[in-house]
Amino acid sequence: MAKRMVTLGVAQFACGDDHAANADTAERLVREAAGKGANIILLQELFHGPYFCKDERPEFFRWAKPFAGNPLIARFAAVARELGVVLPVSFFEQAGPAHFNSVAMVDADGMVMGLYRKSHIPQGPGYEEKYYFTPGDTGFKVWETAFGKVGIGICWDQWFPECARAMALMGAEILLYPTAIGSEPPDPTWDSQPHWERVMCGHAGANMMPLAASNRIGTEPAPAGRDVTFYGSSFIADETGAVVARASRDAETVLTATFDLEKTDLFRRTWGAFRDRRPELYGALKGFG
Repeated sequence: MAKRMVTLGVAQFACGDDHAANADTAERLVREAAGKGANIILLQELFHGPYFCKDERPEFFRWAKPFAGNPLIARFAAVARELGVVLPVSFFEQAGPAHFNSVAMVDADGMVMGLYRKSHIPQGPGYEEKYYFTPGDTGFKVWETAFGKVGIGICWDQWFPECARAMALMGAEILLYPTAIGSEPPDPTWDSQPHWERVMCGHAGANMMPLAASNRIGTEPAPAGRDVTFYGSSFIADETGAVVARASRDAETVLTATFDLEKTDLFRRTWGAFRDRRPELYGALKGFG
């Protein structure tokens, strides 16, 4: 059986108020990951600045930029072309009067393949995203890149098994989740990290494909005591849901792991979980909410 090898790279780092410095750090880590052999490299959610959704402040809408002609996307498209890597770029998008939490998918030749807008938008103390973001209107997306078919969800999307399964049914071979998650201001003693990891490992195991999640680190201050300490713990899981690489909770890190997509495809086909699906019994999924 011919092999089709791909190396996933994941970066995590702390983001400050200096957007240019954040972009420089992201590029440095992308280059480090490429130097370690990574073909597909995942950066964290909204890496260009602090996670501004900790509270509701209208001045942050000025940070949004259109998809077309976006300088951040253009910069990382050039990096992707130079290094020959696939590079999803998370950014705050302005689209007319609407604003989205979006990812631009850049292929290994630097071509911007398209756009995904975050479908599920959370709302709670420290994570006031419904103030800033319109629910995405792109539907779930899977891109046929130079190194495999990649599906991407953004942060809160990762808690929904329907998102991962939809991308798998659309032909995804790899699932990626850029993320910003950490402490909960109403209860600083609550640590969601193990739950967060287990849920996504379940997506990898249930859909039988590699999965990577990138999260930020560091404490980011906010008014009214809504500081959030992001818990890092970025990871890569294999097609059975086993974690094969994991970062610490507080250190800047680049992870890599290599997979044979022919092997994982054969595993997915022969296991039978997709063969034995019963869509005619799943009408309840449409009947609630």
